[in-house]
Amino acid sequence: MDAIGLILTSRRALACGADAAEIMAEVWQAQALAQAIGSRLAVSGPPELRGEALGLTELAGRGCGVLDPPEIDLGDLRAAQLTELADARETLLCLGGLLGEVGMALVGMASGADDETTYWQCMEAIDAADESRDRVLEMLRKLAAREEALQDGDRNSLNGNRSSPSGV
Repeated sequence: MDAIGLILTSRRALACGADAAEIMAEVWQAQALAQAIGSRLAVSGPPELRGEALGLTELAGRGCGVLDPPEIDLGDLRAAQLTELADARETLLCLGGLLGEVGMALVGMASGADDETTYWQCMEAIDAADESRDRVLEMLRKLAAREEALQDGDRNSLNGNRSSPSGV
């Protein structure tokens, strides 16, 4: 399934989480999906993104690691369903939104936590989600710089061709 579709599914599921266990399961799913997307970008994404994508993979993995893994069937694991990452920019925009929502859900859970373990688990997961989102924003910045450089190169080659019809 396409990354954007999986992200949208995660956003809907996170918004519909009825209790703390469901929300934590969706937070874990979102972090696992961010890890899978980072891994995919590190291997086959634009070269400018590979370092940040590796960092995203590591940070999102940390986000999963601080949470108890949910009891879900392997077939329901969204990260395992990732087969396509068609548009890196759009995927990163959607992923940044999901990670922001993850952070907000975790803040709500931390503020209502009945025990210290849940509170600190939420705090560590908030840090991981924020740092993951920072990586996503940095990748978006790099993509924008890449697109601008390509457009400048196209303009320069067009201007060069106009000013010198013989190519000299």
